[in-house]
Amino acid sequence: MNPLFLENLLRNYLLEDAHYRDLTTDSIASGKTCDAYILAKKEGILAGGIFLKPLLELLDKNTEIELLKDEGKKIKEGDVVAHIRGKDKTILYGERTALNIIQRCSGIATKTYRLSSIIKKYKAQLTDTRKTTPGFRLFEKYAVRVGGGTNHRMGLFDCVLIKDNHIKIAGSIKEAVKRVKENIPFTTKIEVEVENLEMLKEALSLKVDIIMLDNMNIEEMKKAVKIANGKATLEASGNIDERNIEQVAKTGVDYISCGAIVHHAVWLDMSMEIK
Repeated sequence: MNPLFLENLLRNYLLEDAHYRDLTTDSIASGKTCDAYILAKKEGILAGGIFLKPLLELLDKNTEIELLKDEGKKIKEGDVVAHIRGKDKTILYGERTALNIIQRCSGIATKTYRLSSIIKKYKAQLTDTRKTTPGFRLFEKYAVRVGGGTNHRMGLFDCVLIKDNHIKIAGSIKEAVKRVKENIPFTTKIEVEVENLEMLKEALSLKVDIIMLDNMNIEEMKKAVKIANGKATLEASGNIDERNIEQVAKTGVDYISCGAIVHHAVWLDMSMEIK
């Protein structure tokens, strides 16, 4: 993870909350050293604890952070997740931003763990999508990995994904792939979204790297796996959740993309207490 990119994000989060001052803390805190503890109020998978140190050190480099629970491990109600020792002003300035990050990441990791556990005996891997919170994608995709999932492309810049609207503009899958190949480095993978088996066959004939089976039913997916026969990586996508993810995995696809592990994840409740 690029530390400069991370620092820039964390700095902006702190500025969003405190802007140029904290009216309450600046009026009350004296700058004395104190201890604070982050407590879990729900059971789940911990993620985001590793961001506490770089966040709080932006406010005061002498702040001490001790993580008492490991990333990716289960925590239960009442567990002490982290111990923070530093100036009262630093802790109060960073409290809400720190909790927002760790609660959001832990909620996503918990949701991802729940779904990935359902399909762990199949070859299919659970992956995320670009349906993320603006400005928070790095953390959300990190949380997916902590929860046992894998990441799809990080953005528009690191993989080609030709979707339905791209195909409409180009006129055909063949033309879309042709235009892309004329403009990208040879090291970049190409993925094509298809809605039926005829489109699948056309994409296979073009030797693309990955084919997304968009909103296909289970029987169509099974046929797609047989037709592809390993000639391309197959990704199932569209309205996949706890109710049907195992059935999708049974079809033999390589990846299952699920936006719900991020946009339907519930924050894992935590609090910070100063002692």
